[in-house]
Amino acid sequence: MDRRNFLKTTAGVAATAPFVSVSAFGQGKPTVNLQLGWLLSGNQIGEVCAKQMGYYDAEGIDLKFQAGGPSIDGVAVVAAGRFEVGQVSSSPSLMLAASQDIPVVCFATGAQVHPYTFFSLKKNPVREAKDMVGKKVGIQATGVILLRALLAKNNIPESAVTIVTIGADMAPLMTGQVDVVTGWLTNTTALGVLGPDRVDLRLWDTGVKLYALPYYATAETIKTKKDVLAKFVKATGKGWAFAHANRDKAVEMLVKEFPNLVAKDEREALDVMLQYAFSPKTAAEGWGTMDPAVWQDQIDLYAKLGQFSKRTPKLEEVMTMDILKMTADGRPKIG
Repeated sequence: MDRRNFLKTTAGVAATAPFVSVSAFGQGKPTVNLQLGWLLSGNQIGEVCAKQMGYYDAEGIDLKFQAGGPSIDGVAVVAAGRFEVGQVSSSPSLMLAASQDIPVVCFATGAQVHPYTFFSLKKNPVREAKDMVGKKVGIQATGVILLRALLAKNNIPESAVTIVTIGADMAPLMTGQVDVVTGWLTNTTALGVLGPDRVDLRLWDTGVKLYALPYYATAETIKTKKDVLAKFVKATGKGWAFAHANRDKAVEMLVKEFPNLVAKDEREALDVMLQYAFSPKTAAEGWGTMDPAVWQDQIDLYAKLGQFSKRTPKLEEVMTMDILKMTADGRPKIG
């Protein structure tokens, strides 16, 4: 989204937003509205646990989930000031926003390593980047830039692969239409059809280190309401720690909060998701941590790929460590 379209979108958001007589950060208990980039799902199991266990209440804040979806631009909603906090699937969304002067900044990240993965089968495996040469890669249109990033990072010409646009279905790999398909390792239900012959190549392991599930707010909110964001981060971290230690109970809470979800599927997915929420880095620095060097590497790579049509954003326009520093002693150290 460029700034002109952003202004149109935010104007529409402001026009349709309900009138609120007292600011969420005004008198009384602050409400943190978490604007998601997707429909309500298991990605929020830590927040659900924190809510039902009373961790947000203990911090003196209320949490409300605001579902996303295909017709909702969560970044525009948060940037317009309608809701306080947002979460997107992948870090490039925030880099691209900053490059268009849209003032949203990441203050914590939900996954330490991005689960985005290239899947193949043992009969024609892709185990490392160089194995992509000569392959037909089935990928969603929005994921082509990730494939381009992999190729650029590993000095492979784009002409060396054939790109086939597909949906989220894994069938093209099973039927031999393509040699590789893409998806998230946390989507265990969809991956089940690939069976034991599945071969995984994570985007992260090819040198393209993106963050998944980053939390963001406007630069103004981060500047003026640090205390509220710190309370949100501490309570959310405790919720994820509860989910880590009490997995069956956490899924019960999740399905109670979001009844459309299937407990069996979510229980299987949780074991995988927790491998990304916690790592050796979170063991040392606490849940939600991130590395400025990883962010800078992302910015540099996207600049190399010509993804910033207006300008290359500065690191401080994309992410901040301020809230993480404030909560260093209050975030669970698990890994």
